[in-house]
Amino acid sequence: MPVKMDLSGLKRTKWHEYLVRFAFGGLITAATGLIAKKFGPEVGGLFLAFPAIFPATATLIEKHETDKKKQKGVKGIVRGRDAASVDAAGSAMGSIGLFVFAVLVLHFIEGHNLWLVLSAATLCWLGVSVATWFVRKRLL
Repeated sequence: MPVKMDLSGLKRTKWHEYLVRFAFGGLITAATGLIAKKFGPEVGGLFLAFPAIFPATATLIEKHETDKKKQKGVKGIVRGRDAASVDAAGSAMGSIGLFVFAVLVLHFIEGHNLWLVLSAATLCWLGVSVATWFVRKRLL
């Protein structure tokens, strides 16, 4: 399956679905800030890694795919769950890259230029995430 960008989902998404995504993400971020304030940035960072938007996105993907199939007279439950699971796989691959990003920042932030470390870590995140996608594509 080639990687492509499909913006048609933006038309199908209703304003209240965007509100759910942003509210959920905002609540998780605010809770993380409170945890970090009470227990310190190390503990707060663990909670910041929580997928703030993924749960809302996965449910919306499942709903949209199921609705598309219903319009064609098919139940579409399996299709909706399959689409959400593909999104979960992509999130997992991106998380591997994010782990690499965090390790690089942790080890190089002290004594080095902040912007250089963040830029290099971001490039490594991208490279590892794309490489993970290629490896998965080859294995399946």
